[in-house]
Amino acid sequence: MTAPLVVVTGPTAVGKSEIAVELALKLDGEIISADSVQVFKYFNTGTAKLTLEEQRGVPHYFLDILEPDQSFSVAQFQQQARRKIQEIQDRGKLPFLAGGTGLYIQAVIDSFEFPETKGYEEIRKRHRQMWTQGKKEELYQKLQEIDPSSAKRIHPNDFRRISRALEVYHLTGKTISSYEHREEKSRYQLAMVGLTRSRAELYARIEQRVEKMFAAGLVDEVRSMLDKGYSPDSKPFQTLGYKQVVEYLKGSYDLKTAVAETKKATRHYAKRQMTWFRRDTRISWFMLQEGDNYQDVMDRITRYLCRSININVE
Repeated sequence: MTAPLVVVTGPTAVGKSEIAVELALKLDGEIISADSVQVFKYFNTGTAKLTLEEQRGVPHYFLDILEPDQSFSVAQFQQQARRKIQEIQDRGKLPFLAGGTGLYIQAVIDSFEFPETKGYEEIRKRHRQMWTQGKKEELYQKLQEIDPSSAKRIHPNDFRRISRALEVYHLTGKTISSYEHREEKSRYQLAMVGLTRSRAELYARIEQRVEKMFAAGLVDEVRSMLDKGYSPDSKPFQTLGYKQVVEYLKGSYDLKTAVAETKKATRHYAKRQMTWFRRDTRISWFMLQEGDNYQDVMDRITRYLCRSININVE
């Protein structure tokens, strides 16, 4: 019999972390973070990383496990997260996988293969040179030609994913999308909770979050890490908020523009997240709304989970 696993996901700023904690408290669970940036130390303000107080005693894993200049692949997350899920289950606890990085979630719950791509460094270096020389459209056009399926999912400005897809093709002769497939039946007994809000409400929450991030010292956080010697070219500095602050500190634009660009990029990211998640018909969606009776919402989600994984709550 497959072991139970709860997934809590949805777009950025929807309220995933807080609800996952509440559910874990109700159902005696422990949480594995499925967030590709929260794995890095020091990246706190811009990722809305929960404080120890906000975690409310619920064990959280895959937070602050890497230095900003360390690499961490989806394949590594898959292997380590599956091992952690087994450990949680062995202790008689209910594992939760909570976050908004769709690829991380899919890699854990489904049969998801990763190609060996030794030697990718030189290829990526050439791609980076083309990118900085203003040939990003040429790279994206190559991707569209060899792997139109991936090109539809990858934003034209997402250098890392464009380069990765091209690397895989050049080194293996196969498209990266050919390595990615979802099984009809997951390796786990899944209960997948998707949280959503109206577009207007979600965008308002995104704007509030971004303003709160900057007010809470995001610029000082980035400046502190750069002062420690971490390269602004490191992967986590290319993410929402951090990328815009780096550009501000370089003098590319003023602070007001940095805030506005962060809001814009975050809205676009939320839209891409929802496009990804809506492909998975196993997700049961729960619409949240400001002014909702919070306890009613939690009761509805809890009843769904209990039915799905056959557990009782006193």
